[in-house]
Amino acid sequence: MTLSEKQPSVASVALKYGAIFGLIGIIYQAIIMIADLGDNRWLSSVAYIILIIGLVVAMKNYKELNFGYMSYGQGLGLGTLLSAVFGFFTGIFTWIYTSFVDTGYMGRIIEKQREQMIEQGLSDEQIDAGMAMAQNFQGPLTMILGGTVITLIIGFILSLIIAAVMKNSRPEFE
Repeated sequence: MTLSEKQPSVASVALKYGAIFGLIGIIYQAIIMIADLGDNRWLSSVAYIILIIGLVVAMKNYKELNFGYMSYGQGLGLGTLLSAVFGFFTGIFTWIYTSFVDTGYMGRIIEKQREQMIEQGLSDEQIDAGMAMAQNFQGPLTMILGGTVITLIIGFILSLIIAAVMKNSRPEFE
């Protein structure tokens, strides 16, 4: 790399695409929540497809800015930071939506979970324990940090794979 070639910042690309795809994730999540389909695991997991697309687009953009090169470490760092931003944005949205926009949303989700537990034939004690645990995950800190950490872990695992596929290391003696 010559002095005229400035290497792009992994963080700036990750923050840019984390914000863009975080907003896309929020829009998708809003549609799911407004339609009252938040308990549908298949539809909820589509958010991870949005994350995967964000990771691929961000790594592709980084490579374009870096003359076609991206090391495995750069891709992993970019993907991990992007995932944290994505999770933070969607976590904040979930908290705002359930706390201020539709305050009965979490109650409906918990009631649907209770019905599923009854259908599975769980005992009253098991159902009560499950409901108590679900109540613990309704606080703002839990929603925001939980969303961030879970998305960060899943995004890290996805980034391990995507960065391995997309990496193109710069030759050592160029």
